[in-house]
Amino acid sequence: MTDTVNTSAWPTGISAITLFVDDLDVTKRFYREVFGVPVVFEDDNSAVFEFGNTLINLLRTTAATELIEPARVAQADAGSRLQLTLPVDDVDAMCKELAARGVTLLNGPMDRPWGIRTAGFRDPGGHIWEIAR
Repeated sequence: MTDTVNTSAWPTGISAITLFVDDLDVTKRFYREVFGVPVVFEDDNSAVFEFGNTLINLLRTTAATELIEPARVAQADAGSRLQLTLPVDDVDAMCKELAARGVTLLNGPMDRPWGIRTAGFRDPGGHIWEIAR
């Protein structure tokens, strides 16, 4: 007898990602200027941007504790534990555009062994973003 899992209750996608930031104003400006996306919601502690069907919520670290306790909010310099990837048509052209917007790349553009071209950068909150083709 094979166990089957009822997948009808499983999620079909990610609707929102909340990123904890120390300086909401600086990070919000970065997202508007670098990604060119408008704020779709904001209050004193957060700013939400829409990336296609996914919302990116920037939340002040001081407000994050209540959201995740008893887990702890890590400091931005503790090291990265995630990377967010955005598909682009031309990684090299986007790298030039990012440089024009004042973004310093962490790496790339480079061809990865698994067959895609990528480049990475960090937002003011310490979160790692990758562009990929």
